[in-house]
Amino acid sequence: MKILYLLITLYCFSSLTAQQGNTYSLAQAVEYALKNSPGYLNVQQDERSADYRRKEIAGLGLPQITGSVDFKDYLSLPTSLIPASAFNPSAPSDSYFAAKFGTRFNTTAGLSATQSFFNSDFIFALKSAKEFISLSHISVTRTKADLVSQVSKAYYNAIINKERIKLLDANVVRLKKILDDTRAFNKEGFAELIDVERLEVQYNNLITEKEKTIKLIGLSESLLKFQMGYKLSDPISLADSLNVNMDNFEELNTNKIDITKRPDYQLLKAQQTLYDLDVKRLRWGYLPTLVGYGSYQYNTQRNAFNFAVDNSSAVKQWYKIALVGLTLNLNIFDGLQRNNKIQQARITSLKNQNNFKNIELAAELEATVASISYSNAYSSLLVQKKNMELAQHVLDVAHKKYAGGVGTNIEVVTAETSLREAQTNYFNALFDMLTYKIDYLKAIGTLVK
Repeated sequence: MKILYLLITLYCFSSLTAQQGNTYSLAQAVEYALKNSPGYLNVQQDERSADYRRKEIAGLGLPQITGSVDFKDYLSLPTSLIPASAFNPSAPSDSYFAAKFGTRFNTTAGLSATQSFFNSDFIFALKSAKEFISLSHISVTRTKADLVSQVSKAYYNAIINKERIKLLDANVVRLKKILDDTRAFNKEGFAELIDVERLEVQYNNLITEKEKTIKLIGLSESLLKFQMGYKLSDPISLADSLNVNMDNFEELNTNKIDITKRPDYQLLKAQQTLYDLDVKRLRWGYLPTLVGYGSYQYNTQRNAFNFAVDNSSAVKQWYKIALVGLTLNLNIFDGLQRNNKIQQARITSLKNQNNFKNIELAAELEATVASISYSNAYSSLLVQKKNMELAQHVLDVAHKKYAGGVGTNIEVVTAETSLREAQTNYFNALFDMLTYKIDYLKAIGTLVK
């Protein structure tokens, strides 16, 4: 699997070939995240659910068979009014008498089945379900790209902070030495107390910055763990280190962007297919539906609760009921409701088509911004690297002059401040360049495959 680990040719990462304990290279961190990130695991489950949804819809085209048992206990039998003239022709026409018919206990048991022979809604529901599976697969790809981007940026941030702490350690050692020397000079009367105090302020600031950077390392590692789906309380070590090759700058091309590689474009295309299917489904809804059905039942009526008994007595037999039939439903006139639904579906489809133009412009803009930002970050990186070298040289000269008694500690303090500022700017430019390259690959849809 080709992932972001190979994305920057001007940075070579020395990686472990295998994961050992809690030590992870960038590639291993991404692999771990793809197996453990809750968000990514959920979209994978959504993809599985979409497949089951398709099977559920396909099941509607199969015969639907149900079984039933209906038991009735007439605590009081229904009363019917019968015209008296039915039994006495001379009785008045408005004369009735009440009679109760039937038995107390009635039971019906049987099977019923229906089979749809033609239903346009089912046909298009099945097609839509297949497209929905494609939509779910694209969602997995998009979430994967987001996860790779997040893990990679968090990993870069962590290793850059570790590189920063190395330089801060060197700064602390160097400044501590000159502070100790100045204190010694002060005791001997060769340096003023204010010189010591200036250096103490500078030293204290440097220690504070180092402590803050150490905390930032912990914070960046916690962020990395979170993106990976890694337990925050468990320790983690990063196997990769930065080896910067300033000569291998890669110009990012924004002239020929293949928009079809972007997951969000693919999602839009899948949605368009669904919207078009919805228009066709509504159009086909004017066609009739044909459904076949059948029922096979047994019924018995008893005056006593003795359903297990079966003999020749009329009230102790089970009577068979069987039927088959067809139902044809025709849409003759629905008050133009379906036509209005079709027009609404068409408008939704047209709106989605307009979004294609919008996403093309957005992709071009994102890629252009990332490309320019990447170039600017590289230019800044070159400048800040040169500034670091110059600041280091100025500091070395200031140290020598101060040690030789021809310079002031103000020059040393100023040089130390300039060096730390150049180092900070250098690492900021480095992180910006790495992240802008990620953004560029994500914009053109080649971050993951």
